[in-house]
Amino acid sequence: MSAIEIHGLRKSFGDLEVLRGIDLSVEPGEVLCVIGPSGSGKSTLLRCVNLLEQPSAGTIRVSGVEVTDPDCDIDAVRRRIGMVFQQFNLFGHLTVRENLTIAQRRVLRRGRAEADRVAAENLDRVGLADKAGAYPAQLSGGQQQRVAIARSLSMNPELMLFDEPTSALDPELVGEVLAVMRSLVADGMTMLVVTHEMSFAREVASRVVFMDGGVVVESGPPADVLGSPREERTREFLHRVLEPTRVSTAEL
Repeated sequence: MSAIEIHGLRKSFGDLEVLRGIDLSVEPGEVLCVIGPSGSGKSTLLRCVNLLEQPSAGTIRVSGVEVTDPDCDIDAVRRRIGMVFQQFNLFGHLTVRENLTIAQRRVLRRGRAEADRVAAENLDRVGLADKAGAYPAQLSGGQQQRVAIARSLSMNPELMLFDEPTSALDPELVGEVLAVMRSLVADGMTMLVVTHEMSFAREVASRVVFMDGGVVVESGPPADVLGSPREERTREFLHRVLEPTRVSTAEL
């Protein structure tokens, strides 16, 4: 059974069709990295998986459960999915520990002692065991994103969705977040990652998908898609991303 199965997915915002018939699957233990230019529909695709955006057409199944079925208990499905956003979305008035325990206690109905134990384990996992009593404003951007990852892990998800988790970070802080994500890969976590970090995709992805204009242009192993892409649009995108100083005004 696939962790995620997407068939014929379409999404429109008014007259603007953002996703135009996406067919995609993610297998258990797989790391699928989605790359592409801004406006290609990557984040919308991710948000449709747990119905943060309601698809206009198509079907989505998570571990065999069709989340696009109107009778689906989407809250039950969401409890099995961790999501990390571009922005950290931490509660500024709560400590780091409280940010990690509030959903455990209210959604999973864990007692305070168990929730604190799970929070401590996951803070240690992301290298922030000493920050449990701090507030988000006292942390760097990289530390806040690591807290956001620990918060998702505290819900014991079966799969993780990452929506460009390093895009809001200073360059020198990117590495610490990617290190945590690599550790999740090593632990066998199923991951669907929207990213602009090509080196990360090349290193850890099982497959890379290149999207443009709301469709999947190319899909395959990282060595193929990033190293020797078949499609001209993929080659053009990688040229602009990997060699930005060589982009000419004529290309613009």
